[in-house]
Amino acid sequence: MEFNPADNIQDLQYFGEFGGVNPSISDSSTYTFLSAKTMFDTFEGNAEGCYLYSRHSSPSNLYLDKAMAAMEGTETANVSASGMGAITPTLLQLCGSGDHIVSSRTIYGGTYAFLKNFTPRFGIKTSFVDITKLDLVEAAITPETKVLYCETVSNPLLEVADIAGLAKIAKKHNLKLVVDNTFSPLSVAPAKMGADVVIHSLTKYINGSSDTVGGVTCASREFIDALKNVNSGASMLLGPTMDSLRSASVMKNLRTLHIRMKQHSYNALFLAERFEKDGLKTVYPGLKSHPSHELYKNMINPEYGFGGMMTIDAGSADKANELMELMQQKNLGYLAVSLGFYKTLFSAPGSSTSSEIPMDEQIEMGLTEGLIRFSIGLDNDIERTYQMMKKCMVETGVLKMSAEMV
Repeated sequence: MEFNPADNIQDLQYFGEFGGVNPSISDSSTYTFLSAKTMFDTFEGNAEGCYLYSRHSSPSNLYLDKAMAAMEGTETANVSASGMGAITPTLLQLCGSGDHIVSSRTIYGGTYAFLKNFTPRFGIKTSFVDITKLDLVEAAITPETKVLYCETVSNPLLEVADIAGLAKIAKKHNLKLVVDNTFSPLSVAPAKMGADVVIHSLTKYINGSSDTVGGVTCASREFIDALKNVNSGASMLLGPTMDSLRSASVMKNLRTLHIRMKQHSYNALFLAERFEKDGLKTVYPGLKSHPSHELYKNMINPEYGFGGMMTIDAGSADKANELMELMQQKNLGYLAVSLGFYKTLFSAPGSSTSSEIPMDEQIEMGLTEGLIRFSIGLDNDIERTYQMMKKCMVETGVLKMSAEMV
């Protein structure tokens, strides 16, 4: 039977303490024991179903762990207080002094800054490469390399990683392939393509309401146990623990993810096709003009589409800012970072989410100053949205009037 993550989520049923259809929220930081021996066994990780302290684990977080593992098709998972709270412990667990990482050059600015500026303090080096060129990826591997790191769809340039191809390289060189799948939940299942670890910022599509920050690491039980080990686990010792109330909130929103992703994808494809036809420089994996369109088409579960992320180039920073401000004034969305909200969010990555990347490197990777990243919302009448956006683009001079538009 073909793997469908939404079915796996739907098949999960929990009963609350008093028979509620939602699992009970464990609003406790510490837990009591009837015997001292049970406390000792729990601390050592040998007492199933017993809880010691919420930094170790909590019932609420374990519910979400199970749901996220079901979604990604991994043995288990570990939720955290943020996306970076999942990324940083995962990489520090896999690498130590003298080790090396090969990473995509176009990744979230916070991850880039962590690898470029922070991990060298621990003697960990990173080579940044064009992840779409497998020969360059393999050429960057050294005897010290431990990890290949990428995003399924890169932030913000929307480059697509050939996960199956990268998995073969990782296996050949005995490396761990770590994939950030934040932009493509349900659409892509990296673990089924050979990824060893799958990471999400739960803040984005999975929660979907821009009211909670969270992250998750999905992997084998062996790796998650290592992350949570009281003596040597990076997640345990660094302490990026998710709050139980927030965990319960994400769990409720997760149930509508399959409906939301279909609408995000439908709306984004609709707009991308029309913007491209209007002559705008538009990047969206669902467009045939995207260099990795065929690759991505074969990677995704078509039921959930090509995702809700797209970019256009307004030509200059001034034009981009003018357009975004006008669209916000017209209630078309928010000039804000992040993604996955019910309203469209737009920002200029070069001066926001990718500002950690030096300007010369932004230019080298093709991140222009006029680039606008859109997280397309759940608009009911997307034709109306398109007409309103086009009017804003014409008014700001981003889009030139043609005979067809008159």
